[in-house]
Amino acid sequence: MAPVAQRATIRYTEADGLETALRGADVLFVYDFLSQAIPGAWQGADRLRWLHIAATGVDPVMFDDLIASDVVVTNTRGVFDRPIAEYVLAQILNFAKGLPESQRLQAEHRWRHRNGERIAGATALVVGTGAIGREIARLLRAVGMRVRAVGRRARRDDPDFGVVGDDLLAALPHADYVVAIAPLTPSTRHMFDARAFAAMSPRTRFINVGRGELVVTDDLVAAMRSGTIAGAALDVVDPEPLPAGHPLWDLPDVHLTPHNSGDTAGWREELVAAFASNFANWIAGRPLDNVVDKELGYVPA
Repeated sequence: MAPVAQRATIRYTEADGLETALRGADVLFVYDFLSQAIPGAWQGADRLRWLHIAATGVDPVMFDDLIASDVVVTNTRGVFDRPIAEYVLAQILNFAKGLPESQRLQAEHRWRHRNGERIAGATALVVGTGAIGREIARLLRAVGMRVRAVGRRARRDDPDFGVVGDDLLAALPHADYVVAIAPLTPSTRHMFDARAFAAMSPRTRFINVGRGELVVTDDLVAAMRSGTIAGAALDVVDPEPLPAGHPLWDLPDVHLTPHNSGDTAGWREELVAAFASNFANWIAGRPLDNVVDKELGYVPA
């Protein structure tokens, strides 16, 4: 934050002091990108002109008063694209090569031959055509997978990447892997429900690296228990953190990680550096990077 401190007075605050710290502030840097404190402190935003969130998803700050205001919102698009794509590939390999079962057998000192699966030629459906979704597609294609996508907008530069939204249920039955990376908006909340899981093939593995609220969790549990789908890798869940007694902990072929698919060495420093770079734009009167369309809930491509 040193470059910012040279040009501005910085107030650091926890959630309980946010309303007071907001008074007279021009810029709010939401470093705790999962904080729910901003709506309750909003009456203190008497001079705010710009809010930057240290995340790609902006759903924690998309409440009615902010959307209706003149406050510009930016996000930190770009920091997590490749790490999340690598995570998705790792989970696909995890399923295809049966690595969790190999680890279990090793712990039991059992030598048992098993066949794996090829991922070359398998089909991945990426749900979300933003920057991270495109990076996932590039990496999966590089290892020989067929990639299709469902998103709000078709990609003119890639005719296979952008089957527009209403085709989700039609696309699901043909996917070996379904990757959820859509932004959380009113139109995407609970998009993966019982009907969506029923449309998938019994061989499908579901990977969620978007938001837990994209999924109706009880419907996912039911789909796993019934064999409607073959597996799930979840970096995000609803509720989050997952309660200790939740059935997802113990279901076979469910792989859980604690919302860290994009977190690689140095990621916190990258988030701060991205804000400092955008702050330099703001001070100089240049256009800000990664301006969010507050009605859509994401940065338009």
